[in-house]
Amino acid sequence: MVPVSLYDEIEVTKVRRVGAEARGSRTLSVTCDHPSVPRGKKNIVYQAAQRIIEAADIRQPVKIHIGKQIPVGAGLGGGSTDAAATLMGLNRLFRLGYSAGKLKALALSLGADVPFFIDGRPARARGIGERLSPIPKLPWVWGIILFPGFPVSTAWAYGKLRVKLTKPIANNSITRLIERPIDLGKLLVNDLEMATIVRYPRIGHLKAKLIAAGAEGALMSGSGSAVFGLFNSRNRARRALRQLRKEEGVKLFLVRLLN
Repeated sequence: MVPVSLYDEIEVTKVRRVGAEARGSRTLSVTCDHPSVPRGKKNIVYQAAQRIIEAADIRQPVKIHIGKQIPVGAGLGGGSTDAAATLMGLNRLFRLGYSAGKLKALALSLGADVPFFIDGRPARARGIGERLSPIPKLPWVWGIILFPGFPVSTAWAYGKLRVKLTKPIANNSITRLIERPIDLGKLLVNDLEMATIVRYPRIGHLKAKLIAAGAEGALMSGSGSAVFGLFNSRNRARRALRQLRKEEGVKLFLVRLLN
């Protein structure tokens, strides 16, 4: 798992009590500028805020606003990174002094990949995603993310999976591979991709377009629908971006891989 420079913005605000509000009552509101993001308790940001508010016994009313840039339903971890940012933001705002370990424990209760975004650095993820081993350096610096304009349900994608994701013996080839020049075909593998492309051939089309535009490798991200391509220089990535702008209905993002 690798963080990139595409991000949402989470604004966390203390709200002053007014009128005859009951002393000691908790009030939490979460809003978002994207119509597809759920409001209230179904929102993972709301759940994250509720976890830390209850754990720290915060009585101050809080208002949170989500400014979306990460496409919804793209397999890019947008909800998970927002949840992690909410935990860190409340920790900072109320000066709770929670350690990264304590924040990760709260994060894991929200979702398997939320702990990754607490540190926000490249890592090999094992278990259900909570066992993180930092990776010191990546051979690529730039990437292009293509969002085809439609979401893919994570539950649907995993429901189509017919292979085991874990092995009894740890395979260290990922770490060894990225320490030297590699054939990306050995590293860029997504077991969810085949079934998803059968249902959504546009994803396969965009992956092929990235390769044709000069990407060193391309892959569907997570459960889809976004596809990313990797580049070892900004100039090559920018040239590819100019070619790919011709694709109708596609959102394009030039991103830096964050080491």
